[in-house]
Amino acid sequence: MTDSPAETERGAAVGAGAPFADGRRVRAGVPWSVLGVISAGGAIGAVARYSLGRAVPVGSTGFPWATFIVNVSGCVLIGVLMVLVSEVWPGRRLLRPFLGVGVLGGYTTFSTYIVDIQRLTAAGAVATALAYLAGTLVAALLAVYGGVTITRTAVDHVRRSRTRAREVR
Repeated sequence: MTDSPAETERGAAVGAGAPFADGRRVRAGVPWSVLGVISAGGAIGAVARYSLGRAVPVGSTGFPWATFIVNVSGCVLIGVLMVLVSEVWPGRRLLRPFLGVGVLGGYTTFSTYIVDIQRLTAAGAVATALAYLAGTLVAALLAVYGGVTITRTAVDHVRRSRTRAREVR
């Protein structure tokens, strides 16, 4: 993007002389490569979520284990990914959009989490709904924290080992 006003075909600034002319911006180009990897990743993540949902069916008043497993495991993977993308592979422009937004965005399903809570409540399984509501929230937060902590510890260990190996040589 640019801070200059948008240009017309004749080269004059759009809205020149208007009170808000400085606030207009030229529209940025579409980042097709980013949109492409997000789309591909989203398809992969959605298929993985669908497959797990089919493998772990749930009754109308039962605990929705498939959605719980998907969201908590997705949170662990988001924690792992954020450490790897920021500390191990920081220069890979398409990695975070592909894995974070695409695969894990398509895989996790917090909208289904809300629908499951509504379904359980409507079926009279209020205790199960509340347990699911609180359990998913706590487990998801702990999963992100665990993923970040374990991955950061592993990365630090590998770096220290490599440093020691270089010092020995």
